[in-house]
Amino acid sequence: MKSFYHYLMKYRHPKPKDKISDFANHAYHDHGFPKNSENYDELSSYLELNGQYLSSMATFDEVWEKYVTETRH
Repeated sequence: MKSFYHYLMKYRHPKPKDKISDFANHAYHDHGFPKNSENYDELSSYLELNGQYLSSMATFDEVWEKYVTETRH
């Protein structure tokens, strides 16, 4: 299964069109992002401490739900 980061990268966009593509663009430039993680708690903790670029954790939760639905069926 692909990591959350790998999944998130499909939302990267040169001109962010929504909060998810904005999140993806920032995560791409965040060299400390846990790129190989598939663990919600690890990712959530990391973003709470280091994700100042994320306007709301609700954005992470929204993408996480899509990730789980699309990759774990």
